[in-house]
Amino acid sequence: MPIEIVCKIKFAEEDAKPKEKEAGDEQSLLGAARGAAAPRDLATFASTSTLHGLGRACGPGPHGLRRTLWALALLTSLAAFLYQAAGLARGYLTRPHLVAMDPAAPAPVAGFPAVTLCNINRFRHSALSDADIFHLANLTGLPPKDRDGHRAAGLRYPEPDMVDILNRTGHQLADMLKSCNFSGHHCSASNFSVVYTRYGKCYTFNADPQSSLPSRAGGMGSGLEIMLDIQQEEYLPIWRETNETSFEAGIRVQIHSQEEPPYIHQLGFGVSPGFQTFVSCQEQRLTYLPQPWGNCRAESGLREPELQGYSAYSVSACRLRCEKEAVLQRCHCRMVHMPGNETICPPNIYIECADHTLDSLGGGTEGPCFCPTPCNLTRYGKEISMVRIPNRGSARYLARKYNRNETYIRENFLVLDVFFEALTSEAMEQRAAYGLSALLGDLGGQMGLFIGASILTLLEILDYIYEVSWDRLKRVWRRPKTPLRTSTGGISTLGLQELKEQSPCPSRGCAEGGGASGLLPNHHHPPGPRGGLFEDFAC
Repeated sequence: MPIEIVCKIKFAEEDAKPKEKEAGDEQSLLGAARGAAAPRDLATFASTSTLHGLGRACGPGPHGLRRTLWALALLTSLAAFLYQAAGLARGYLTRPHLVAMDPAAPAPVAGFPAVTLCNINRFRHSALSDADIFHLANLTGLPPKDRDGHRAAGLRYPEPDMVDILNRTGHQLADMLKSCNFSGHHCSASNFSVVYTRYGKCYTFNADPQSSLPSRAGGMGSGLEIMLDIQQEEYLPIWRETNETSFEAGIRVQIHSQEEPPYIHQLGFGVSPGFQTFVSCQEQRLTYLPQPWGNCRAESGLREPELQGYSAYSVSACRLRCEKEAVLQRCHCRMVHMPGNETICPPNIYIECADHTLDSLGGGTEGPCFCPTPCNLTRYGKEISMVRIPNRGSARYLARKYNRNETYIRENFLVLDVFFEALTSEAMEQRAAYGLSALLGDLGGQMGLFIGASILTLLEILDYIYEVSWDRLKRVWRRPKTPLRTSTGGISTLGLQELKEQSPCPSRGCAEGGGASGLLPNHHHPPGPRGGLFEDFAC
């Protein structure tokens, strides 16, 4: 005979509320049992990602040869992209640069450069006194004797003044300058400024940066044209050789900007007597890059002179400062052409200090004196040509005009003509050959070519990694207990383990009735709420 069991379930009073609240309570109960929503798995993420090939390699579906081939293609493309990206990064980190040369627009008025000239002979023989010869013996090589040929060992001379000696014994421009014209206008020695260099007393035309002379046209006749007498009869006789002994005859010339001091013993060029020398100039404006592309010296925003004795920074000023520091360290004095207020070296150690200056200075970025190139620089390119003077017809005329013979004219006279080739300037600029925008563009092209990715694709991957990582961290921090009793819809279930725990006779030693009553809840409880989910359960 079949047995039919009828179960009657009576819910508590709280369950008699509206269905909307019941559904909400059920969802909250399920949410409390499950915890937070689980993150997407890899297959789900791969099927929705914008990364090309990831959905076919890792998406949902059976694993097979086709998926394996897609995975190999994806890994190969990713490896090719990483290789190309590494090459692009290495190229960017080398900071390559290029030089762009652009002709500037012609200007109606161009500033004429400064022109410094020095006679190669430092001291005029006729201007040297016995005391000068005595003090300058190590510098000139002349024996320390008086005019009568007697040695001056027993004589006592006052302490020498090197500035006074250079002023008195140097070649005077008023005596050397025979004619001067600038842009068709007459000029004289008063248009030149005295400056001291390694060649002694020198002269600079158009030296004031505040009142620079303009050049209104290009070509010969529109610049500076001077005729000089180098006065070879005043050159010192050579008794013995020193490091300052000169065998040449002529002048040294340097063409530079007004903000740059003359560094004529290294940057000047020679002009020989008996020739007319044409110097065609071209202004060049150079722009260099600072670190990390180049090594130029970026100017400070304060616009204050950072080199003592100079109004602006230049390589020549920096080299002169380094020479001064080397001389001060060795000789505790400075040379005449060096800026500062320190004591000027006496003539007896002058040549020793000069030699030490040249030996102690180094070059490049590792030397004791590193002078970086300024980021903005103006220099003048030169093209030099010359012709013989005087010709046969003019030699006799010049000899009569200056009361000299023709041989003297040929051996001492020279003409220097400095002019602009054209009133245009060349702009040479260093530019970064591979910048950050180019790097990002190339990386984006490689990403699109190999893996079809973009910045948003990378954000998708990072978001997925964050989602998975955060879910695992939350699982580690709080481990929720697994509920034994759940409710789905209107069906209530009771776990077997809980039934055993509620049984009054968990062992087999109980009576049949007790065992039967332990398997199912007792339905003979008095009526009334029990505070649980179920109020009464009867079979």
